[in-house]
Amino acid sequence: MHSILRYLGTVAAVALTVNLVPGISHIGGWTTILLVAVVWSVIVIVIRPVLRILMLPITIITFGLFSLVLNAFLFYAMSWIVPGFEVAGFLTALLGALVLSILTWLTHQIL
Repeated sequence: MHSILRYLGTVAAVALTVNLVPGISHIGGWTTILLVAVVWSVIVIVIRPVLRILMLPITIITFGLFSLVLNAFLFYAMSWIVPGFEVAGFLTALLGALVLSILTWLTHQIL
């Protein structure tokens, strides 16, 4: 039950991010939002930890700022994976990843 609530929190965070950040759009309604939430969850659980370990030297040199770039790249990569999800550019992806991370953290703290 806890996993379902966390997933629904991620869905809410994705829906808010799409509505709050200009340059991020979706076609297909809630189906696309649900698919984006699934893909983001898989990215956060599987891919991001591996990339963080591989990019650790760069992250240390940049005092942690490269982790923002990594999150933005992964957010932008979702537009390649999920049909109907569009991100206008890298700065939009950076802002979208930041907003999505904050909203996901907030919803998971509440739930």
